[in-house]
Amino acid sequence: MAAVQDGQLNMEVEKDIKTEITNDGSGNINANSSSPGSTSSGGKSKSPAGSGEDQQTLLAVLQFLKRNKLTESVDILRREAGLSADADDSPVSDSAGAGSGGVPNVSADGGDANSLLSRVSIATPSIETSSGFGCGSGGRACRLQCGEDQPDVNVVLSAYSQQGDPVLYPLYYNGLKKFIESVLDCHRAELSQVFYPLFVHMYLELVYNNHENEAKQFFEKFSGDQECYYEEDLRILSSMSKKEHMKGNETMLDFRTSKFVLRISRDSYQLLKRHLQERQNNQIWNIIQEHLYIDIFDGMPRSKSQIDAMSGSLAGEGKRDANKAKVFYGLLKEPEIEVPLDDEDEEAENEEGKPKKKKPKKDSMGSKSKKQDPNAPQQTRIPLPELKDSDKLDKIMNMKEATKKIRLSPDNLPSICFYSFLNAYQGLTAVDFTDDSSLIAGGFADSTVRVWSVTPKKLRRVKSAADLSNIDKESDDVLERIMDEKTASESKILYGHSGPVYGISFSPDRNYLLSSSEDGTVRLWSLQTFTCLVGYKGHNYPVWDTQFSPYGYYFISGGHDRVARLWATDHYQPLRMFAGHLADITCTLFHPNSNYVATGSADRTIRLWDVLTGNCVRILTGHKGPIHSLAFSPNGKFMASGATDGRVLLWDVGHGLMVGELKGHSDTIYALKFSRDGEILASGSMDNTVKLWDTLKAFDDVELDDFTAATGHIHLPENSQELLLGTYMTKSTPVIHLHFTRRNLLLAAGAYNP
Repeated sequence: MAAVQDGQLNMEVEKDIKTEITNDGSGNINANSSSPGSTSSGGKSKSPAGSGEDQQTLLAVLQFLKRNKLTESVDILRREAGLSADADDSPVSDSAGAGSGGVPNVSADGGDANSLLSRVSIATPSIETSSGFGCGSGGRACRLQCGEDQPDVNVVLSAYSQQGDPVLYPLYYNGLKKFIESVLDCHRAELSQVFYPLFVHMYLELVYNNHENEAKQFFEKFSGDQECYYEEDLRILSSMSKKEHMKGNETMLDFRTSKFVLRISRDSYQLLKRHLQERQNNQIWNIIQEHLYIDIFDGMPRSKSQIDAMSGSLAGEGKRDANKAKVFYGLLKEPEIEVPLDDEDEEAENEEGKPKKKKPKKDSMGSKSKKQDPNAPQQTRIPLPELKDSDKLDKIMNMKEATKKIRLSPDNLPSICFYSFLNAYQGLTAVDFTDDSSLIAGGFADSTVRVWSVTPKKLRRVKSAADLSNIDKESDDVLERIMDEKTASESKILYGHSGPVYGISFSPDRNYLLSSSEDGTVRLWSLQTFTCLVGYKGHNYPVWDTQFSPYGYYFISGGHDRVARLWATDHYQPLRMFAGHLADITCTLFHPNSNYVATGSADRTIRLWDVLTGNCVRILTGHKGPIHSLAFSPNGKFMASGATDGRVLLWDVGHGLMVGELKGHSDTIYALKFSRDGEILASGSMDNTVKLWDTLKAFDDVELDDFTAATGHIHLPENSQELLLGTYMTKSTPVIHLHFTRRNLLLAAGAYNP
C-alpha cells in the first residue's frame, strides 16, 4: 500500500485521515487523500472519480491481459472492478493516468485501483519476460516488458514515467534541502532522512526519461550530501547513466519494487506535508507517494543518534508492524535422561569430596530441564527427529562435561586455543567444529572439503560390504568392529563440488557434514564412509552459507539468489523458501529451539523467519555494511550480529529491538560465539583479533521498559570500552570461526596470511 498519498487537504479531509489513523493503530498514512498536483487552474480539488482515470487504468490492464491470452485473470479483474464483459473492448485514451504521472488515483468511494493492480500482478505471475525490468507493484515476480508497442500499459505500469522539467529537478531538491535545514533542530534530523531516497528516485527518473546530462549534473551536485553508509549504493547507482542500463538491473529492481521505509514523528511529517502543499511541489510529492513508506508515530521526534542507530539498510528501517509478531524464543524442554554416576569413582581417587559436590549440580540440572519455559514454543510445534540411543549417550556425555564446565566471568576469562591453517594457498573459506570439539572441517576455494581429527583418535571409514557380512552383529563392540583400521588417518579430503566451498556445518550427532558451494549445490557427506550422500539442487547461484539445526535433520541454506531455503536431509526439495531480502544472503543460523531461522544479508538487514509458517517475524536494521556473522545466546533470548562495518550489534529477539552496540574491531567481523552459559561473547575479525565482551553486563543494563516499539525510540549506551574484557592478537591470521567447548574453552580458527 502507498503509505502516503498526495493531497491538497482541506480541514474535512484531514479530519477523516486522522480518524482512519486512529483506527489503523499503526500510525501509517493510508491512501485516502487526493493530490496537491491534481488541482485545476482555479485551485479547486479535482475529483478522481469524476476524471475516469481509474476506469482507463483498469481498461489498459485488461487489454494487456487479453493480448497475452490470460483469460482467467481478465475474468477475475472484471468481476473485482464490476466491469461489463465488453467494457475492455473500448479503446484506451492516450491520456490515461497522465494527470498523475501514470499513478492511478484513488476514488472517493473507496475503490482502490492500486490494490486491484497489485492483485493482478500477484495473481498472474506468468506475466514475465526475461528482458523486461521491474515495473509493477507485485515486486520481482512481475517484470513486465514496457516496449514501444504497449504505450498504454507503459503509462500505467512503467517505473519512472512521470515527465517533469529536468532543469527544475535540482531546484526542487535544493528548495526542500533549504527548507529542512531551516526547521527546528528537533525536526531536522528526522526530515533529513528524506534526502537519500528522494535523491535516488529523482536521479533514476531523469535517467529513465533520457535526460543523461541533467542526471549526471544532478548526481554530481547532490551525491556528496548523502550519508557515508550509502556510499556503495551510490557507486552502483552512478553506473546507471543510460536508460538501457536500467533494464534487468538488480539494483534498479530493488529501488523500484521496494518502498523505502522512513520512521517519522507526526509533527515532523505535518511540517513536510505543509511545505510541499504550499510550494505546489508535485514532483517531489509524487515520488514520496510512489516510492516511500512513511511510518508515522506519535510522540517526540527522534534525535540524530537515535536515527543513525537504526538506519543504513538498502530499504530504510524495518516497519514497526514487521516486529510485532510474537516470537517463542524460549528453549524446548530437555528429555529426561538419567545420568549414571559410575564414572565418578575415578574422580574420587584424587579427592573424596568431589562426587558429593557434583550430585546437587546434576539434580539442579535435572530439575531445570523439567521446567517448561513460558516463552518456549510447544514441544510438537514442528516435528523434530526422535532421539536415538547414540543421541542419548551423547547427551549424557554432554551433561557430565557440563559439570566440569568453567564458570566464566570478567574475572575468569576463557583460555583460547587457536587453530592456524598453514600453507592454505588454496584459500580457506569456511571452518566448523563438532559440538564435542573432536573434529574440525575446512572448506576451500579449490572445491575440496577437508576434515581433521583434533583428538588422538584417527578418522576411519566403515569396512566394505563383504567384510561387514563377516562381523558378529550381536557383539558388544560391533560399532568398533565395523571400522576399517587400514583407512585410519588424521584427515580426509572430500571431493565433489565444482566451485569454491563457502559454507560447512557438522550435524549434532557428528555423522554428517554439510557443504555449500559456488556451484549452486549443498552436499551432504557421510562421516562414516567419507562419501557424498546427496547433492541438494535448488539455488541457481552460489550458496554462501548452510547450517544444520541444533536437533539435526533440518538445515538452512542461503546465497546469491537472495532466497533462504529450509531442507530436510531426507527430502531432495526444500520444505520452505524464505524470500524478502534485497541482496545476497550471506549468513544463516537456526535459533536454539529450531523453530526459527535467522538470515543476515548484504542488504544490511537481519530477518528472523518462522520455520512453521514461513513468515518473516523480525526485520532488524542498524548495520552499515553487509552482515557476515550471527550468534544466538544459549537461552535464545538475545542475538548478536557482526558486519563489514566492524560493529557487533546486540538484539532482543522477543521485542525485536537493538539493545547494544559493541565497537572495537577495525574490519569485517566473520565470527561470533556466546559462551556456554551466555555470559561472554567472543568476536573474531579480519583485523586479526579475537575480542571478548561482557554480555551479561550489557543485557543486565538494558531496561526493556524504556524501549517502546510504538515510537521507535532507542537509547544505546556508549559503553563499549566498559564491556570489552580483552583483545587477543593473532600472527597475521584473520579469524573466521569461533567455538566454545562444552567446558567453555574457546577455540578459534583461520588461515595464516603471510
